[in-house]
Amino acid sequence: MTALPAPELRHLYRLDAELGAPVDLGNTPQGNRRIVAYKGGRAHGARFNATLLASAGADWQVLRPDGSSIADIRYTLQTDTGALLYVQSQGVRHGPHEVLARLAAGKNVDPSEYTFRTTVAIETSAPELASLNDGVFIAVGARAPGGVSYDVYVVE
Repeated sequence: MTALPAPELRHLYRLDAELGAPVDLGNTPQGNRRIVAYKGGRAHGARFNATLLASAGADWQVLRPDGSSIADIRYTLQTDTGALLYVQSQGVRHGPHEVLARLAAGKNVDPSEYTFRTTVAIETSAPELASLNDGVFIAVGARAPGGVSYDVYVVE
């Protein structure tokens, strides 16, 4: 068999988002469920710059007993040219218990101390960005007091 090509990553955009106060649903059969609304933000990349629409995004989280969290993130970006992008990410944030405790307490923690990774899917009706509908993407996240940042990469 012929060797398969090794995948490469190309940076697509950086999203810096402001977060609302969590809505804590309490302990469900899945874990401690929280919903964290996205209040706004900006995405910057080589192909587009965009505004995070405050009324169209949140992270539906499940917090595990060990302090890690499962992310179900959905948000909408509006590019500076008016195109809309629906983004859905799923992944996990995990690390040493004491590091996750500092994050939970709202402390500023260096992202190298924990792992925050997601898979990403993007949908758009904009012809100029239609190739995003067929892309495979991953993201690296970092939590800060009052906000979150994601670097989104296309897998090539």
